[in-house]
Amino acid sequence: MLGTLPVMLMQPQFLDDLSAEQLREMTTRLLTELRHSQALNAKLTHENALLKRMKFAAQSERFNPEQRSLLEDEIEADLAAVAVEIEHLQPPAAAPEAKQQPKRQPLPANLPRREIRHEPESTTCACGCRMQRIGEDVAEKLDYVPGVFTVERHVRGKWACAKCETLTQTPVEAHVIDKGIPTTGLLAQVLVAKYADHLPLYRQEAIFARAGLAIPRSTLAQWVGTCGVRLQPLVDALKAEILSHRVLHADETPVQMLKPGKGTTHRAYLWAYAPGSFENIKAVVYDFCESRAGEHARRFLGDWRGSLVCDDFGGYKAGFAQGMTEAGCLAHARRKFFELHAADKSQIAGFALEQFAKVYDIEREVKELNTDQRQVIRQQHTKPVLDALHDWMTLQRQKLPDSSATARALDYSLRRWSALTRFTGDGQLPVDNNWIENQIRPIAIGRANWLFAGSLRAGQRAAAVMSLVQSARMNGHDPYAYLQDVLTRLPTHKASRIEELLPHRWQAASAGSIAGRPAGANMGLPRAYCAAPLWAPVHPPWPAFDGWDEFLPPSVGATDLDLGAYAVADVAAAVSYLRVRAVHEKIAGICAEAAAILPKAGAELG
Repeated sequence: MLGTLPVMLMQPQFLDDLSAEQLREMTTRLLTELRHSQALNAKLTHENALLKRMKFAAQSERFNPEQRSLLEDEIEADLAAVAVEIEHLQPPAAAPEAKQQPKRQPLPANLPRREIRHEPESTTCACGCRMQRIGEDVAEKLDYVPGVFTVERHVRGKWACAKCETLTQTPVEAHVIDKGIPTTGLLAQVLVAKYADHLPLYRQEAIFARAGLAIPRSTLAQWVGTCGVRLQPLVDALKAEILSHRVLHADETPVQMLKPGKGTTHRAYLWAYAPGSFENIKAVVYDFCESRAGEHARRFLGDWRGSLVCDDFGGYKAGFAQGMTEAGCLAHARRKFFELHAADKSQIAGFALEQFAKVYDIEREVKELNTDQRQVIRQQHTKPVLDALHDWMTLQRQKLPDSSATARALDYSLRRWSALTRFTGDGQLPVDNNWIENQIRPIAIGRANWLFAGSLRAGQRAAAVMSLVQSARMNGHDPYAYLQDVLTRLPTHKASRIEELLPHRWQAASAGSIAGRPAGANMGLPRAYCAAPLWAPVHPPWPAFDGWDEFLPPSVGATDLDLGAYAVADVAAAVSYLRVRAVHEKIAGICAEAAAILPKAGAELG
């Protein structure tokens, strides 16, 4: 019970009611939490000091210029990420004393500017007096359209009431980087360029310089590090979503990682996990680890006990001993014979390839069927082909010496035959592991540009962002649009509803514009209205209103939103207008006016 008590209940009067045993239990728990927080804080502080030492000692390291620049980028990003994590561990502190802060250089005056005004919905004070404008606050944020920099001027008007001496001003919107100058569009561009287009930060710095503003790579690295921390809860939710499925793919690929303080690299590994190709979700999660040890796979999978599609790598064997089901990759078995046939035109390999081709022909036919139908056809057609192939392989193996290449190819299939053919008894299992190999291919392409990962933290951050980027691609989303929208919504999005932002569930908050106004800008109108480019310019922009559907007549149902989109939209906009005009009127009066407008709107549109 004590573990779930809110802090506000820990008042003296509450403590007086606790027994001695309850007080000891609470004290023990608090001491345990304190020791854990102190240990974690010490670890992060040590890591922060190590990163700073690496940063400022970089001049003495013997790297070539490109390697050194890449390392500096990662150190800056790591420093920003560690700083954010340390900040989260610190208890709320009192208001800091005013101290001199370095002034940020103003953004260049020659950059085009787009002014966005934020004003109260009403300039009438709660006391009934009309407020007067006494000034404004102006904040400039740097935005980026590929190849073009623009500046957003956020002007927040100040309104004061002379009678009650109150000040009204629209609050500053939450941002993924508090008090930072980049918009979410610029942040998304940097992340996509680095992790999807494989452009190191020093190259992006040069690209931005050509666009008119050279953003230091240290600043870019700080943005990357902070965004990596902010996006991690989304990656954790995606991992939990993946582990809820019964069938998973797994594979790994090597990536060079720099050894801190030594100036050398060693082989690290990027592991990839994805739901089965027949599952109802398209997603992938990458896990960057220092080695290829099987403990990394066991740590990632945890208590998951489904069917794992993988190759013959020994790192997965311990998981199979603990209850996971091994599903082999038929493509790996086929590859052994393909390489043999390509080398010396082996007749044995040629016959094996013909049988594998029959299996894959059947798989192409059952690909679009449901699980039960797929399993029935596999039992009727695929299983007899594989049974005959197994008997033939067993017979051929008896005729070959152990040292021959053909014998090794046969041994691979015969040793793993149970795992390789498990898909014939389960319609949800894929025939091979090609699905995850396709998702890990972008990593292999990017290695030519990465040279190496600057640190373990940098590799883990890259894996997290690339998980979201590749999952967005798998679901047909533009990674830039996805990250821009997610970074915009994350600061105010409820943690309990984080699953809504996952790539396979994501729906853009904006889809088009209304009379030159960005869609999704709190217009409060139905989707049909936002998607009416021909009708929208005819009418002036209506005031924002979020609850329009509550005022529609009962006769207007969900089907009408499709059949009479324009009419419904017109009614909704009209009701919105009436609500603003008659703020203090009763709902009944507003509904009456809306009902009167409905026939007129229908006649006008008819």
